[in-house]
Amino acid sequence: MNIPEELKFTNDHEWIKIDGDEATVGITDFAQKELGDIVFVEVETEGEELEKEETFGTIEAVKTVSDMFMPVGGKVIEFNEELEAAPELINQDPYGKGWIIKIKISNPDEINDLLDAIQYKEIVEG
Repeated sequence: MNIPEELKFTNDHEWIKIDGDEATVGITDFAQKELGDIVFVEVETEGEELEKEETFGTIEAVKTVSDMFMPVGGKVIEFNEELEAAPELINQDPYGKGWIIKIKISNPDEINDLLDAIQYKEIVEG
């Protein structure tokens, strides 16, 4: 299982890559494997300011639909539109082409509450 050390993680299996006051968000390799074949991604929060742990969208797999949660508070500034035609990019490359949203971080202190790769690995490996 791939858990990149440069990323931060949530207990809900989202990852975040921080770049100054902006960040890219997606779901982890573990999450995409648990979901199975992803068939649809819906994000209707572009342009909205959301609090940490608020739902920013949903992800639909063959067997289930799951909410996706903001790792930190911020404004959703971009949705990966490639996922509309090719949601399977999340299965194929969850940390690269399968990113889901970009946000402008509103409270940088919340980054301190996120898990590092070692902490996240402990959660998924039990």
